[in-house]
Amino acid sequence: MNAVIIAVVVMLVLSLLRVNVVISLVLGAVIGGLTAGMSLPDTITAFHNGLGNGAQVALSYGLLGGFAIAISKTGITEIFIDKILKLVRQNGETEKKGYIKALIFFFLLLMAIFSQNLIPIHIAFIPLLVPPILKILNILEVDRRLIACILTFGLVTPYMLLPYGFGFIYRDILATQIGLSGLEVNINDFTKAMAIPALGMLLGLIVAFFTYRKPRVYKTIQVEEEKLEVTVKTRNIIFTMLSLIIAVVIQIITGSMIVGALSGILVLYITGALKWNDADVILSDGMRMMAFIGFVIIAANGFSSVINATGDVESLVGNTLDIVNGNVSLAVLLMLIVGLVVTMGIGSSFATIPIVAAIFVPLAIELGLSELAIIALIGTAGALGDAGSPASDSTLGPTSGLNADGQHNHIWDSVVPTFIFYNIPLVVFGWLAIMFVL
Repeated sequence: MNAVIIAVVVMLVLSLLRVNVVISLVLGAVIGGLTAGMSLPDTITAFHNGLGNGAQVALSYGLLGGFAIAISKTGITEIFIDKILKLVRQNGETEKKGYIKALIFFFLLLMAIFSQNLIPIHIAFIPLLVPPILKILNILEVDRRLIACILTFGLVTPYMLLPYGFGFIYRDILATQIGLSGLEVNINDFTKAMAIPALGMLLGLIVAFFTYRKPRVYKTIQVEEEKLEVTVKTRNIIFTMLSLIIAVVIQIITGSMIVGALSGILVLYITGALKWNDADVILSDGMRMMAFIGFVIIAANGFSSVINATGDVESLVGNTLDIVNGNVSLAVLLMLIVGLVVTMGIGSSFATIPIVAAIFVPLAIELGLSELAIIALIGTAGALGDAGSPASDSTLGPTSGLNADGQHNHIWDSVVPTFIFYNIPLVVFGWLAIMFVL
């Protein structure tokens, strides 16, 4: 049997059985290499050779984590949250329920988007922000499944579409892995290629608003809230905003998220917004927060390297072409579904790309897809399953906040809704973009 299929199946099964994803990737790679007839030393060597391809992304994640913690230490996020909560609490029990609901929805969506592109703190804002407003959501009888959909949209769609923060890292991984798989692409084409799949995500959010518009009653249970009252010097807030602007500008100029994040951190220390003596602890805490994702991406690159070394990618491409019998639309649909399954198992769209790119790029070239279509194919296949995966930060994050009082089920209230409203339109719009637009 094809070694690539064996490797992917082993990795997926182990991941679904809740074996650590890094271990699943390593074992899948080893078994795939041995199945292809490679010796164990050769398999390990191939795995080692691929690890370096993920080092840049892992370091980017680490520095972004450090930057996120540094920003939080200035108190800017707590002040922002405190102001909005005071406004909500002043009006939350009045007749202006529609206005307050819209304000909360907009604020949560904005924070989720910012957490990916502008203030790259990922899901760290959710445990701080959501539990304190659960009482208000209960008064307004807001269906928490809608909140889960809003947060997940903001955590996924921005990195798919916008070239900043985690979005920059995502397209950098895409460009690198597509290039390693045999096709050099222009990183500036990614926004155009992913625009239609992102539109599918937006449609899913709109449908979720319509589906969960009816009131839902929850018990009011007291939960432990984070303290939001903070006293921060105005100058530190100004310098924090300056660090965010500089980080984005430097990233754009240099094309490096590493340099951008490092620049933002240095601004905080040079201006005195943070003390130099705190640097080691803050960076260590931030890197620890992002370490797991970094290790998964590094291991996924080793996995991809072994898959390429087996030589079975070519035979898999040939066999797949025989199965679809030249039916390009069917082949594209199958590849998108495979991407969905892989990401659902791993829980990380960033780590999925090296796995699917090694298989899909040669196949897509044989099928005659355009460069933009191939970018959309790999980008969409990677993003599929990030929403709707039980192991994804994009569902675990919302659940961590919404279930603070024990009334929000992870599977049925976060995973299932986001799977339905995002993965289905993402498959449809991704397929339409690849087949008829790009």
